[in-house]
Amino acid sequence: MSTHGIKDVTFGLVDATGKLLTNDAGVGTNGIYLVDGDAKGATTATVSGLEAAGTVAYANDEAKRVSNGQAQPEVALEFLDIDFDELQKLKGYIQDTVNGGWTRQLPKPHVAMLLHFRSYTNIDMYEGFANGQLIETGSSHATDNNAETDANTALTYQALTPADNTIFNGEPYKIWMSQDTGFDKAKMLAEVFGGYSATTGGSTTGSTTGSTTGSTTGSTTGSTTGSTTGSTTGGTTPGK
Repeated sequence: MSTHGIKDVTFGLVDATGKLLTNDAGVGTNGIYLVDGDAKGATTATVSGLEAAGTVAYANDEAKRVSNGQAQPEVALEFLDIDFDELQKLKGYIQDTVNGGWTRQLPKPHVAMLLHFRSYTNIDMYEGFANGQLIETGSSHATDNNAETDANTALTYQALTPADNTIFNGEPYKIWMSQDTGFDKAKMLAEVFGGYSATTGGSTTGSTTGSTTGSTTGSTTGSTTGSTTGSTTGGTTPGK
């Protein structure tokens, strides 16, 4: 299953039950944000931790059993650029009304993510994560000189078990190939993004993101007192 390129990355915020957050509580259009537009988009998405080597148990001088632990996927992401306001909401930052600044607030929001890429024969492929945290561990700045010094946005996505454990068979990761029998893009989007549909969005009943460990007592994602504007570029056409 060799692949090439990266078509796009789409994000959504879900509540503690796995339902998509829309309107001011969510991101993008109808609750999902496809990172695309003028100078915006993903450059790399490196997935690790899908499986770990099993632990072999021996008896009678033979290898008799292998135990396999849970998957712990993590995705190293880099973007040429990404909308500032949308990113802060995805990280769980809130905007104050004093001077417009953004600060981190815990618990962090539940983030769903879909990666879109292609096989060598240009068949669309997708990797989905229904629940996780998006973190930005640092930022880098260097002086411009006779050449501009750019610093792309680098993020880490830590996948968790879906808040709704009836999807993905309770696993944190699922993969699709568009030519497979039974593939349905609309159903894929609805599964990854907690009931999303292109016409109606997802559930508007989830008003809080809660903790990524299942608490529903967390604060609302993003600012409810500051700006609620943000890019909606491409938000309704993930995996174009």
